[in-house]
Amino acid sequence: MIGNSFYRDTWAEIDLSAIEENILSMKHHIGSSVDLIAVVKANAYGHGDAQVANTALSAGAAMLAVAFLDEALALRNQGITAPILILGAVPPEAVKTCADQKLTVTAYSNEWLNAAVPYLEGATLLFHMKIDSGMGRIGLKTENEVLEMTRLANSHENLHLKGVYTHFATADELDTAYFQKQLTCFKTLIRSLPLDDILVHSSNSAAGLRHKDSLFNAVRFGISMYGLSPSEEMKSLLPFPLRQAFTLHTKLVHVKKIAKGESVSYGATYTAKQDEWLGTMPIGYADGWLRKLSGSEVLIDGIRQKTAGRICMDQMMVTLPEALPVGTKVTLIGTQGDEMITIDEIASRLDTINYEIPCTITSRVPRMFLKNGSIMEIRNSLLSDV
Repeated sequence: MIGNSFYRDTWAEIDLSAIEENILSMKHHIGSSVDLIAVVKANAYGHGDAQVANTALSAGAAMLAVAFLDEALALRNQGITAPILILGAVPPEAVKTCADQKLTVTAYSNEWLNAAVPYLEGATLLFHMKIDSGMGRIGLKTENEVLEMTRLANSHENLHLKGVYTHFATADELDTAYFQKQLTCFKTLIRSLPLDDILVHSSNSAAGLRHKDSLFNAVRFGISMYGLSPSEEMKSLLPFPLRQAFTLHTKLVHVKKIAKGESVSYGATYTAKQDEWLGTMPIGYADGWLRKLSGSEVLIDGIRQKTAGRICMDQMMVTLPEALPVGTKVTLIGTQGDEMITIDEIASRLDTINYEIPCTITSRVPRMFLKNGSIMEIRNSLLSDV
């Protein structure tokens, strides 16, 4: 427990200094003529939306990006007045709210834009045109569609085209053929637009780190802002080191000795082969530490220890080398001594990508925000923020 901020012996630490360093490194890499758009959707990939947003803006981000209107409004409600781009679809009937809150929306079809105009009631809507160059989600696919959206914008004084963008499907892969196909398509479809007067962004973290020919005048910085490589195969190609910002910790709340032949947890899948010490930790799959991680390792006193039995909803067990004190710190993601368990290691155990791991850690796990090693803020969704 820290003050009265939280009472659970499980928490995540977010190193805002690492996020700041990653942004400053990226800004140096892309140059002063290219704006950095900080992507803070999904509660900043599980790190904390407003805290990361404020850090990014202080480090020089020109704009924020989220997935949905509700995420943008959550940032406005926390006092953030900076430009925010909503990357996903907004219901046409909600565009007046966007205009009133000075939020920038994504216009992904002419049907959507036509449907949105009557709801503006005279307010001015800022929008970025979305091009589907090969991702297959939302966006315009032909030059005629681009010309029609441009005509619509020019014919309505309360529509203001502020940018155009696309999203690459394979920028994090070594084979660049599909990436180049998408980039060529994007350049072709936007050639009729006033490119000197609007934001043009195609690059996500992967493309921004690798392909300077895709920078245009803005880059969306997402996964690598949090210190994670867009893919395993890109790690050796990174132009600068990334600092992982997210770590996850808990404590031993109970320690006991079990006898040879005793079994542990649901299904009795773990049976002691000799007398041994066992520790219980207050974290489980309801916190996002999934059952598939049963049998994985954690760090205790700088040494890897294997978990025992199936992970429960709220608790899990670990084998111990001896009778350790209740309250001993356990690290599930992060560093102890010379050992480190990375997000990439956990992703590999789950046969998934690193993006999923911090996003999966649920809101009932308190977040502790650090700057230069000092606690700046603690957020606990189950109690009031401190």
